[in-house]
Amino acid sequence: MAFRGTVKASANFKASADAEVLHKAMKGLGTDEAAILQLLTARSNAQRQEIKASYKTLFGKDLVHDLKGELGGKFETLVVALMTPPLTYDVTSLHHAIKGAGTDEKVLVEILASRTPQQVKDIIAAYKTEYDHDLEKDICGDTSGHFQRLLVILLQASRQTGIQEANIESDAQALFKAGEQKYGTDEQSFITILGNRSAEHLRKVFDAYTKLSGYEMEESIKRETSGSLRALLLAVVKCARSVPSYFAETLYYAMKGAGTDDDTLIRVMVTRCEVDMLDIRAAFRRMFACSLHSMIKGDTNGDYRKTLLLLCGGDDA
Repeated sequence: MAFRGTVKASANFKASADAEVLHKAMKGLGTDEAAILQLLTARSNAQRQEIKASYKTLFGKDLVHDLKGELGGKFETLVVALMTPPLTYDVTSLHHAIKGAGTDEKVLVEILASRTPQQVKDIIAAYKTEYDHDLEKDICGDTSGHFQRLLVILLQASRQTGIQEANIESDAQALFKAGEQKYGTDEQSFITILGNRSAEHLRKVFDAYTKLSGYEMEESIKRETSGSLRALLLAVVKCARSVPSYFAETLYYAMKGAGTDDDTLIRVMVTRCEVDMLDIRAAFRRMFACSLHSMIKGDTNGDYRKTLLLLCGGDDA
């Protein structure tokens, strides 16, 4: 698979030299924020982990702890996220979403709908190691109903592969019968089909469904369901169509209107900058009347903005 990220590994990389630069940027009076953000966005996450190790060896101190002491606000949150290994970051995000009062359903939806089956398996294993808890049990303790059932199916990470030609029509029929054709909705059919089929198969089913019902799959879900279940079903459908488009839309709505959902903005920019940010940018430009770069620029400020723009990696004006 071609590399579609905006942040890549630095070619002539020397962890100890980078550790020195960061140490110098934080030493004495005042902090050289520009040096910190320039360096960290020009290294891959794997390289940042090496810098962290080298920093400890050279200075006997924890780099993330030192960064937290020097930086503040959203900029600090963003830099700490960049210093966290991707798997750990997903696991921590899920844990924070579940523990404490109330549940941050948005995080559960975003991560579990968009990660590959292998990534989900890795997340479950890492969660167990980190918290000595079963992720599925924790999620079940915090959610209910059809929303919970679909999350549990996604946690099984056992989607079929490829296209089952023989089932395209019957899957579309089952969805039609469960939704538009029925008084009330049979959510179970939606959950079983959308949770278990491959993305390629689902795209064919969506086409067949539109022919049958006259509605796009997303329209039917919006008409037939509500709340967290609706959000999760829509995320699953959108990710089956195109993961980059799903994230482009997620970023757009994180910034649209008054106030910014900085948690979502940080999470998506950090987790996708080495994966498919180029595709997200292209999808964003196609779907909305502006570029991702211009929207970040207009919606954020200071070192936080500078860092996000470096992760975005260019303007598609």
